[in-house]
Amino acid sequence: MSDFTPRLIATDLDGTIVRSDGTVSDRTVAALARVERAGATLVMVTGRPPRWMKDIAAEVGHHGVAICANGAVLYDLHTETVLRTHEIEPRVIEQVVRKLREAVPELRFAVEHPDGFFFEASYNLGRWDARRFGGQAVDDATLFSKSGTKLLALHPAADPDSLAARAIGAVGDLVTVTHSSGRGLLEMSAQGITKASALAEFCNEQGITSAQVAAFGDMPNDLPMLTWAGTSYGVANAHPDVLATVTHTTASNDDDGVAQILEKYYR
Repeated sequence: MSDFTPRLIATDLDGTIVRSDGTVSDRTVAALARVERAGATLVMVTGRPPRWMKDIAAEVGHHGVAICANGAVLYDLHTETVLRTHEIEPRVIEQVVRKLREAVPELRFAVEHPDGFFFEASYNLGRWDARRFGGQAVDDATLFSKSGTKLLALHPAADPDSLAARAIGAVGDLVTVTHSSGRGLLEMSAQGITKASALAEFCNEQGITSAQVAAFGDMPNDLPMLTWAGTSYGVANAHPDVLATVTHTTASNDDDGVAQILEKYYR
């Protein structure tokens, strides 16, 4: 490894530092703590909404800040509070849902808010939402009633890459479309809001340039961030598009790939 030492570490969570069993290893927690002890800045950059951050904040010892909902929310892990949001306007949510219902009738929708989420009664809740309080089944009038940090569209069987391409063709002029899992779940943010836009905004406030940032990720929603950062790493289990984009690779999430690199940067 060269003499380069990042001023800021930006890392995705699920599939990157969170292992397949949903935990963060002791080794990774210790490596994350090294970043702040060295005087650098640690930023978790995730698709997770703020309401899913309480457990991870505790696991990592409340180190750093988090960019949640693919760039829509800046969240303080030390205090577990939302600092700012970039939301999709209600009229845009309604437009997007109506257009996608025409293009892909099988889709079911939910809207994330900083303090909870609304979903259609026929929306199939994932394992996190099925076991956690905070959601409310609603009709269209309520679904479209207020701005949201992320619009979700779930297909029961579609390939996520193909589904995302169809959605971009239908509503890419209204929202930013991405995905971060192996199922047909689209994640949509306000137009232009990505992990990269939020990270660039935060870094500008801190006087940190992209060349001073090292970023880690595994899925298509990480691509804007990995492209923006001066140094980027894909874990071995990453999506093929990520592995084709990053400047470096490391071991998988289950083998503490991010920790291996951080231990070299911050001895």
